[in-house]
Amino acid sequence: MPPKGKKPAPAPFSSAKASKKAPKNPLIEKRPRSFGIGQDIQPKRNLSRFVKWPEYVRLQRQRKILKLRLKVPPAIAQFDSVLDKNTAMQAFKLLNKYRPETAAEKKERLTKEAAAITEGKKKEDVSEKPYVVKYGLNHVVGLVENKKAQLLLIANDVDPIELVVYLPALARKMGVPYAIVKGKARLGTLVHKKTAAVVAVTEVRSEDKAELATLVSAIKSNYVDKFDETRRKWGGGIMGAKTNSKLEKRRKALESAIKV
Repeated sequence: MPPKGKKPAPAPFSSAKASKKAPKNPLIEKRPRSFGIGQDIQPKRNLSRFVKWPEYVRLQRQRKILKLRLKVPPAIAQFDSVLDKNTAMQAFKLLNKYRPETAAEKKERLTKEAAAITEGKKKEDVSEKPYVVKYGLNHVVGLVENKKAQLLLIANDVDPIELVVYLPALARKMGVPYAIVKGKARLGTLVHKKTAAVVAVTEVRSEDKAELATLVSAIKSNYVDKFDETRRKWGGGIMGAKTNSKLEKRRKALESAIKV
């Protein structure tokens, strides 16, 4: 018998506190999968890191990383600062009214003019003066040099960039308001082409002159007048996570060595 005043130790596995397990359903049979060779189908995984991508995909990805890493001079870095979305939408909305005529429309116009000339009339009597957006690099450069362009839009993704890198400086010298916008394909849609490096507006109809003046003043205040900031701003020089961690370790080691 245990001594008085002391309780006996409880049994290690008492029958009273038996664990209650849920009864198994005999109709549901457990079938564990085996993912060995020739066994169950492997689960879907993201294998994009192990894909051998086509060469053009690898090149465009490497080019993008290289542009981030290298230091870019201000003349090229200015093409990263594009016109803001709202002003660009206003510009495209206006320019969309002045798309060049298609081949079918041109044929119809020339037929009318030829018929008018045979009847002894002037061709101006049957067809109005066309107001259209001007495109083509050499043509637009000539318009800017002769100060005929009222507004110049330049695409930011022209390749090679040397084709348009001088245009902002030329436009400033000639006093032509300009803006760099996103996408040569967007400019191409204005002129029925796949892409367009530059487009220019020389003149508009009388009902759109006020809209053009408002647009030009907005571009001047929000974009052209900020050139003094952008011309000193270099681009690129953005390193990856590994390089940043190495530089941070080096900096800390240098600080600790100086303290000692």
